[in-house]
Amino acid sequence: MEKFETIHATAVPLRAENVDTDQIIPARYLTAVTKEGMGEGLFNSWRYERDGTPKPDFVLNKPEFKGAQVLIAGRNFGSGSSREHAVWALTDYGFQAVITPGFADIFYNNSLKNGLLPVALPESTVNMLLDLVEEEPETRIVVNLQEQKVVLPDGQALSFEIDPFRKMCLLQGVDDLGYILSKQEAIVAHEAQPAY
Repeated sequence: MEKFETIHATAVPLRAENVDTDQIIPARYLTAVTKEGMGEGLFNSWRYERDGTPKPDFVLNKPEFKGAQVLIAGRNFGSGSSREHAVWALTDYGFQAVITPGFADIFYNNSLKNGLLPVALPESTVNMLLDLVEEEPETRIVVNLQEQKVVLPDGQALSFEIDPFRKMCLLQGVDDLGYILSKQEAIVAHEAQPAY
């Protein structure tokens, strides 16, 4: 997992609520055991026709949103099954953060453990962001994890919450196992002490 750096990027507005993990990545992709190539299946049934040609009206297929690193969507994002592949698909596509009014719990935790920053903001704020990005796709926003803020071009700063341990892991680029391994010297030293 790479260290999470402050993002200065454009965003994709996905006007959809209750986006479940099967919509994010269909079940047929779950046989894969690596993250590589998962981005190709992201929102597969929304992105492609049956013959595999891109649907021109779907937001990810619009040229003005190519290269965006932030996804903005409606409430209850990531509901449904607990498939970690949903997060893999988003990160492999190039997203580093998802902004919504709320996430399904399992998806939220899977995101934090796989380097995707889930940012929950009030629904009125998310709707304003969706309007802004739809009207001006070139809008660049800043997602600053260290300060826990999303900053708009006009300087408006929107604060978000995150568990301190998960924040530290993202900033250091480690998952749970990586964090434990980083403490190996201290663990060995502790185990070498005589028992009382």
